[in-house]
Amino acid sequence: MTAWLRSSGEDVSIAVLATPRASRTELAGVADGRLRIRVAAPPVAGAANEELVRFVARTLGLARSAVTVTVGAAGRRKTLVARGIAASDVRRRLAV
Repeated sequence: MTAWLRSSGEDVSIAVLATPRASRTELAGVADGRLRIRVAAPPVAGAANEELVRFVARTLGLARSAVTVTVGAAGRRKTLVARGIAASDVRRRLAV
């Protein structure tokens, strides 16, 4: 299992290091045991979290409602939970 990915029943937890105000939203590898994602939104009024959830849901082929920020909504280090997908599918679709 990858350090940034944990499976619990039908849920998958993804440890993320988010970098707001990037030129575009994209995967940027792994840093400090977390999946690094650059987010093209400012960390104002939840805009960066919304963009992060939208990007991860789209990349994983899930509905936006299936991905939530459960830890770290106000910081760069976050934990997302994705429902309805296997950890192996997350690794394959994120390809990092």
